[in-house]
Amino acid sequence: MSTPKKILVICPHPVGIVPGQRLKYEQYFESWKKNGYDITVKPFFNEKTQRVLYVNGFFFTKLWGTILGYLKRFLLFFSIRKYDIVYIFLWVTPVGIPISEWISCKLAKAVIYDIDDLVFLKHKEAEPWYAYFFKGRQKPIYLMQQADHIITCTPFLDSYVKQYNSNTTNISSTINTQTYIPVNEYTNDHLIVLGWSGSHSTIRMLNLLTPVFQELKKHINFKLLVMGSSNFSIPGIDVEALEWSEAKEISTLQKMDIGLYPLPLNEEWVNGKSGLKALQYMALGIPTIASHIGCNDQVIENGVSGLLVTTEKEWMDSILNLANDAALRKKIGLAGRNRVEQFYSIKATESVYLSILKTVQVSK
Repeated sequence: MSTPKKILVICPHPVGIVPGQRLKYEQYFESWKKNGYDITVKPFFNEKTQRVLYVNGFFFTKLWGTILGYLKRFLLFFSIRKYDIVYIFLWVTPVGIPISEWISCKLAKAVIYDIDDLVFLKHKEAEPWYAYFFKGRQKPIYLMQQADHIITCTPFLDSYVKQYNSNTTNISSTINTQTYIPVNEYTNDHLIVLGWSGSHSTIRMLNLLTPVFQELKKHINFKLLVMGSSNFSIPGIDVEALEWSEAKEISTLQKMDIGLYPLPLNEEWVNGKSGLKALQYMALGIPTIASHIGCNDQVIENGVSGLLVTTEKEWMDSILNLANDAALRKKIGLAGRNRVEQFYSIKATESVYLSILKTVQVSK
């Protein structure tokens, strides 16, 4: 029996917590193991720091957690050579110039770089040059240049990365359709639930719809279910706001009648978004309304497996149409589920990851 190939995964967050990790590469770990790979995961932040990372306050906990993260990375450098593949997600360390990334790439036998966002472009134009460097936003560029293979998540991001490296594969975030099971009965015998899922760092996206919700309240009764920020509220709107938890994520999403995925239309980094939230809603058969930007028009067939909108009026009209028409919700919801199964499920993408792992091994 051959010796398992060793993969070192270098990532920001512990396993099983952050959607960008969970719904991208983490859910393929079992597949990799079955195909002869031994996996070691080394997150930068420990679980204690992770719990308060996006909560106001806890300065010293965050500071100490960050110091520990840098210490762990320093010690990790001494063992990188024993791994056959180093799989880096986003960055090695969070701030400063790419020294940690340079060391990792020099020591690694082979590097796969997984980037799921254009986060390094966020507000760049409004920042002084030193802020751009301090926040580590040149780290992704360096990793794009040095990696043996790069995994992107949208055609726009893939095209951007090809400026620096031709060895890329575009893999969207994917869904485990064995655990994401539709339960919606598509009836109007209850208070319609509009749903949004995100985090403390993305809640500003939902705020884009505040005028829509306030106007909508004049036409229909509804509840807004928010998962990811428990202190969210809108004056005059019935809001149920919950913290995210892995144990309750799917059951919370299943309570939604309509899934909302608003994004700003005037920020370039949005073009790197993979449509993950839309895919989660769609996998559960929840009819989804999304901003018409980025790769959303590839994830969603407008009017078939979801609705794409641009203006506040289009948001209003789309929500009203779905809220009032249970049959339309069912038609679009089931079409969305079918699209995820066909193109964005683990089953549809498993072989692509395995092919990349094998290709990187052969090239080395």
